[in-house]
Amino acid sequence: MNNQDVKNLKKRYFIWLYKTAKETFDKYERKFTQVDIDKDILAEMEKELLGSYLPHEKDALQRQINDFQKYIENKEKACSELRDQHRKINPDFIFSEIKLNAIEKVIVRGLGRRGLEEIRSLYEKEMAERILKSTEH
Repeated sequence: MNNQDVKNLKKRYFIWLYKTAKETFDKYERKFTQVDIDKDILAEMEKELLGSYLPHEKDALQRQINDFQKYIENKEKACSELRDQHRKINPDFIFSEIKLNAIEKVIVRGLGRRGLEEIRSLYEKEMAERILKSTEH
């Protein structure tokens, strides 16, 4: 096996390592970012409700907005329970972050900063494609 073959094998392993560690870490983190986005959406919906709707329309819309607000509150509570366990930070969450950081450092040592950026870009592209494909059906 020549040097290029070895480098290619290492790169593919780095890609796999990054993908699996990032997916695990994202399982935790996405819930928190979703809550932030959901709150922004709720605020925009509440502003929209102040627009020119008839009273019966406003009542129906307000009920749906209230349901969405409860959904956000439940998601936020679940996030807190996921991250914290009886005031102790969830060790699985911490481990996933530590592992991802370690993998990124090893990738930089092996492939350089550009190599890490390429792997991150490949990962983001894959995740976006998964989302787009899942909504096609």
